[in-house]
Amino acid sequence: MAMNLRLRDDQTQALKLRAMEEGVSMHAIVLRAVDVYLSRTVHETRVRQAAKEQTVKWAELLERLK
Repeated sequence: MAMNLRLRDDQTQALKLRAMEEGVSMHAIVLRAVDVYLSRTVHETRVRQAAKEQTVKWAELLERLK
């Protein structure tokens, strides 16, 4: 899927610099950033869901331990 990404001038300059320093394209850096973000948010969602499930499972015990 094609997509346009509009960056501020300072973001563009920082991205260009980072791409030159790493010897990769700006596109590659953006794709890596998206992958990292998606991976992190999936993990965070799973952790939140597990915490909710365990809170329900152990609600009675947690209440007694207050």
